[in-house]
Amino acid sequence: MVEALYGVVNKEVNLFDLICHVAYDQLPLTRKERAGNAKKRNYFTKYGDKARKVLEALLDKYANEGIANIESIEVLRVNPFDEFGSPLEIINEFGSKEEYLQAIKELEIELYKTA
Repeated sequence: MVEALYGVVNKEVNLFDLICHVAYDQLPLTRKERAGNAKKRNYFTKYGDKARKVLEALLDKYANEGIANIESIEVLRVNPFDEFGSPLEIINEFGSKEEYLQAIKELEIELYKTA
């Protein structure tokens, strides 16, 4: 059933947007549009340069693959994140593992904010 709905709307949308479209007749945003909107906000200014680059790369990954991949710390082991250093080095750019996870939570909030 869900796959049929994706076929009607656009496969580049998340399940969240698909449900909002069907239930509330809201125009669904693609993952790329959501990532672009999040990049335009001043959300990243509180982080250092390297941490901002990691968050921007996570947004690109979200735009291409969806939300599940950015929620896993394992994503930090693959390209392009391996160019930023080891997962531990990347997490340390945020201060601690808890602060990194908080940054991911905030990133997800930014993704689903309405304009």
